[in-house]
Amino acid sequence: MDRRQFNSTSVSALGILLWATYQQAYALSLADISNAQASQGLKAALEKGAQSAVSLLGRPDGFLGNAKVRIPLPGYLENASQLLKTLGQGQRVQELVTAMNRAAEAAVPMAKDMLVGAVRAMNVSDAKKILSGGDNSVTSFFAEKTRAPLSVKFLPVVTKATEKVGLAAKYNAVAGKAAGFGLVKKEDANIQQYVTGKALDGLYLMIGEEEKKIRQDPVGTGSAVIAKVFGALK
Repeated sequence: MDRRQFNSTSVSALGILLWATYQQAYALSLADISNAQASQGLKAALEKGAQSAVSLLGRPDGFLGNAKVRIPLPGYLENASQLLKTLGQGQRVQELVTAMNRAAEAAVPMAKDMLVGAVRAMNVSDAKKILSGGDNSVTSFFAEKTRAPLSVKFLPVVTKATEKVGLAAKYNAVAGKAAGFGLVKKEDANIQQYVTGKALDGLYLMIGEEEKKIRQDPVGTGSAVIAKVFGALK
């Protein structure tokens, strides 16, 4: 296929964007994919990635057992925890860290419907941002569309889970003072808000990771439209 044919109006605008973003794509393959198919394939991939991420994280050790998303104590408190461990307080520190991660694991399943809804409501502008935005484009899309409302949904679940540990209140007191000296970020001075934010960070990170797997092995998803659209980019 020559350049004049590739630049013809028969090729969809989204197809051209895909070609420009992924230089290894073949014009013949992309020319056979309609704008609707490209959009459908992207939505299917993102929805599958979101659901997989929720399943991975929303279970015991989904956060605690995953080094990529495990939630530590913030700032200098993480360093201070090492001292507490040497003073025989290691178990209490571990109880707090475990409770923080268990809270995130309990909250994440609540995100599924909202994430899927964001994908299904995606417009052409959203698709272009994702396809041209680089490695963080998927994370940015979901964060922009769902972070604020999911924070509201997660906070009560996280609060309930962290209140089970007596150290949670003490954390807030200590972290609040530390924030006044710039040792802890203000937004991290409240354990409930800190865990909520980290839970969302981990969720978006894993969605991006799952989406990368789909791009690498589209056929393995078992979806014909995903295989066709992303297979054209390999």
